[in-house]
Amino acid sequence: MSLTQSRTAPTYGVLLLRGLLAGLIAGLLAGAFAYALGEPKVDAAIAIEEAAAHAEAASGAPAAEDHHGEDALVSRHGQKGGLFLATALFGVAMGGLLATAYTLLRRRLRTEHDSHAALGLAAAALLGMVLVPFVKYPPNPPAVGDPATINQRTISYLSIVVIGLAAVWAAVIAARAPHAGAADWVRAAAGLGGFLVVVVVGYVLLPNIDEVPETFPPSLLWNFRVTSLGTQVTLWAALGLAFTALLPRSASSEAVTGRGRTESVPV
Repeated sequence: MSLTQSRTAPTYGVLLLRGLLAGLIAGLLAGAFAYALGEPKVDAAIAIEEAAAHAEAASGAPAAEDHHGEDALVSRHGQKGGLFLATALFGVAMGGLLATAYTLLRRRLRTEHDSHAALGLAAAALLGMVLVPFVKYPPNPPAVGDPATINQRTISYLSIVVIGLAAVWAAVIAARAPHAGAADWVRAAAGLGGFLVVVVVGYVLLPNIDEVPETFPPSLLWNFRVTSLGTQVTLWAALGLAFTALLPRSASSEAVTGRGRTESVPV
C-alpha cells in the first residue's frame, strides 16, 4: 500500500523571487550598518581631502575638482540617502545570483539539508568575492588613491574577484579528489591546499597597489577598511540566513499549488 504525497521541488522562479527578497533585506541591513559606522569615517576622509585641496589652492597650485562638497553633482546628504538605494540594489542582485547558484548547484552539493546548501553557497561567495579580494586590495576612503590609476585598479580588483571564486571551486574539487573512505582531515587538507595554491598564484601575479599618502591617519584608514568589510559580512550573512529562512516557505507554496514532484511512500 502506498500514499502519494507532495515533495518539495520549488521552481527556479519561486527560488529567484525568494532570493531577490532576501537580497533586499540583506541590502537594507548592510546599508544601515554602513550608514551608522562607515559614513563618519567617510566624512573624516572628505575633510582631509578638502583640507589638502585648500592647501594646494593657497599655494597657487590648480585646485582639485570637488566631488563631495557644495560643487558636487550630488550633495553629501544625497549621497548618504543614496547609500541605502545602492546597498539595496546590490543586495537584490546578489540575492538573484545566490538563488541562481542554488538552483544550478543544489544537486551537486553533498548535503541532504537545503539550509546547509544555501548557507554554504553564501559562505563560499563571501570567501571568494569579499575576503580574498579584501586581503589583496582593501578598500580605500576618499583622499586615498591616484585618479590616473583607476582603470588599472578596477581591472585588478575584478581579476582578484574571479580568482577568489576560482579558488573556492578549486577547494571543492580538491576536497573531493581523495579516494572514497578517506579521512575527513585528508579531504579538509586537500581542499585548503587547492584553495591556497590558486590564491597565492593570484596574489603573486597581480600588481601591488599602495597609494596611501604618508600623511593620511593610519587609524582612520584601518577603521574605514574594517567597517567596509563589516558591511560586506553583514550583507552576505543576512542574505544567507534570509534565503535559508525563505526556503521552507517556498517549498510549502509548491506543495499547496500541487506543482511539486510526487513520490510514493510505502506504509
